Amino acid sequence: MKKVNVGIVGGAGYTGGELLRLLLNHPDVNIVFVNSKSNAGNRLYSVHEGLMGETEMTFTDELPLDEIDVLFSCMGHGETRVFLSETKVPEGVRIVDFTQDYRLDGEGNDFVYGLPEFQRERIKQARHVANPGCFATCLQLALLPLAKAGLLRREVNVTAITGSTGAGVKPKATSHFSWRVDNISVYKAFEHQHLHEIRQTLNKLQPGGFNTELNFIPVRGDFARGIFASVYMTTDLTAEEALALYRDFYAEAAFTHVSETAIDLKQVVNTNKCLLSIEKHGDKLLVLSAIDNLLKGAAGQAVQNMNLMCGLDEKAGLRLKPSAF
Repeated sequence: MKKVNVGIVGGAGYTGGELLRLLLNHPDVNIVFVNSKSNAGNRLYSVHEGLMGETEMTFTDELPLDEIDVLFSCMGHGETRVFLSETKVPEGVRIVDFTQDYRLDGEGNDFVYGLPEFQRERIKQARHVANPGCFATCLQLALLPLAKAGLLRREVNVTAITGSTGAGVKPKATSHFSWRVDNISVYKAFEHQHLHEIRQTLNKLQPGGFNTELNFIPVRGDFARGIFASVYMTTDLTAEEALALYRDFYAEAAFTHVSETAIDLKQVVNTNKCLLSIEKHGDKLLVLSAIDNLLKGAAGQAVQNMNLMCGLDEKAGLRLKPSAF
């Protein structure tokens, strides 16, 4: 079988490093180039040190787009739109974009929103895919079954804590070790940018649309990677009915699994899994959702989307195992 030739632009960040780690070990992929103007000529492992011994490839400032089948954009938000306006990408090249530039529907936007559990068949036919945000992935997977059943008619409340890698590789006041360690803090309460794409999906999936409050409190955690979300709402479903609803919805999902017992963040770190657990407390339904923000929330989901777009095994290159400790 002919391998899929891929190129990466913006390959120096955390998600770029995770994407490289996955693609270097993907049985059906050949990496043609990794573009980074500031690192051109340097070995990939000079930036992503964990790749030492895995490859001798170097970053390049060239863009041999006519040699690839798939282009991954790991650039900063806003930069993919500029790149595509200035660069002629051959029509046959598929694009998977990590930024938020094309996640929302709009005139002239032909990107398909790349949440496989939501619209796998559309992704299979897509030429361009917008990879979802990390919080958006975690929260949507907690809510999709309820939306499909038309049950998100009352206020939804979410608190979700994320690791420091979610802030990106460039140092910020709130990402330095001395500030982050032994500390937690709330940010962008009720106003996080991922709310827009979450609402868009729920509005499409739920019969009659999604018209209720979605109260989201994001929290910065003192760990490196992962997202753990607590989602609750009032519902008339019994615990047994809710569990059956979720298990039925995700019966064919490649990486999303429903647990009968409480879940831990460590179960998903370094994997492309989303784990969900369901609890009923009085009239409240509690859904716990956990993902690795760099994998299922970014690079892993991007590879999953590429696999679907190229007709590959959906799990190819993504059979990753969590740490035992």
